[in-house]
Parts: sequence; structure tokens; C-alpha cells
Amino acid sequence: MTVITRRAAALVVAAATAAALASACSKVPGVYVYEKDGQTAAAQSATDPKTYVADNWSQKIVPTVHDNAVDITTVAAAIDQDPAAAGKQYGKQAGTGSPYAFMVKGSGTVTDVDTTAPTGPVTVEVPRPGGKPLKITIATGPVIAGTAVRDAVGFISFGDFTNQIDYAEVANQINDKVKTDVVAKVDRDGLKGKKVDFHGAFSSLTPGTIFLVPTELAVK
Repeated sequence: MTVITRRAAALVVAAATAAALASACSKVPGVYVYEKDGQTAAAQSATDPKTYVADNWSQKIVPTVHDNAVDITTVAAAIDQDPAAAGKQYGKQAGTGSPYAFMVKGSGTVTDVDTTAPTGPVTVEVPRPGGKPLKITIATGPVIAGTAVRDAVGFISFGDFTNQIDYAEVANQINDKVKTDVVAKVDRDGLKGKKVDFHGAFSSLTPGTIFLVPTELAVK
């Protein structure tokens, strides 16, 4: 009887010690404890990317670009003069070291429509006072990629989502909205020679190139 009691007591002590260690480890940086079903505070408060974009596209994303966009010739001239300074003045970054993304607006004439490339690049010449027109490219799909709009608006944060995959998916969902709510409303085949008004965003990922993802595109 004595032996059994001591063994049972030892097991109780061991179990209590293990529980205490697990609790302590959860408070130690770099030590992780499995949580059943992933019920973390972050997961509970995070927003589904598709729902997030559906809720914010018309109400916040498009108006933010519309209200804060800078004339594209102004931004282009600033980038030509000093890319870093232009980024700080007019751009936004997803994080330190990320390329700057710019919200811009403008008007120009369509000079080329490439329906063979997956991104459907439409070339637009935007007049500049006292100089040659600024040539930009507007993406019309079916492939619209990148994170320009997500990054440029400035209020969509990685911390709002559970992980990097969901944060990336927000950009994909925004690009899908561009296809269905912006590009689909334009007769791309009849664009050449037409004048267009545009709002949108582009990334400085490729220096010297303005590849715009439109949030508004209207044919005059």
C-alpha cells in the first residue's frame, strides 16, 4: 500500500510540474505551445480576405484612390528627379524595403491595345506641358497581378489578417474586383484612339515603367 501511494503521489507531482512548465513556456519568447483548433486571438479577430474586399471595395478602397490620387505627370516627374524622395512624398510601402506604390489619376489617349499578352496592356499617352507625352500602360487582364492597389491605399495592414497567405490573397481579391467592376465595363477592342480618364495605382517595382492597375476607367 505504501509503495502504491508513493507512486501515485509521484505521478500527481509529475503531472502538476508538466502543466506548470507548459504554462510558463507559453510566456517565454521563442517557445511555442500547441493550441487546439488554432483558437488564437489573432485568428478569431482576423477577417476573411474575400469578405474584407467585398465589404471595402466600393465603400473605402475606390474612394481612397479617387480622393487621394495625384496627377500622374506630377508623380512621374518626381520619380525621374529623385525616386526615393518621390516615394516618401507620394507613395506608400507595405513594409520596410518594399517598393513604393502610388495612387495616381490622369487623362490621355489610347495608342495601342495588346490583346495577345495575358495582362492586356493598354498604352495611353498623357500630355505634359512643354514636353513629350508620358506613356503609361494600363492593365486590363485577364491577368491582373501585383499588390499596387492594396499597398497604395495605406490602410490595409498585414496585422489585420491571420497570416501572409491571407494578406497576399487580399491583393488577389482586389485585382479580381478590378476585372469585374472596372475593366469588364469597358469595350477594350474599341479603345484605340479614344480618350480615357483613369484612377489607379502602380508600383515602383520596375523603375522607369508605369504599369497601372485601374480602380476607375472611363472612356470619353
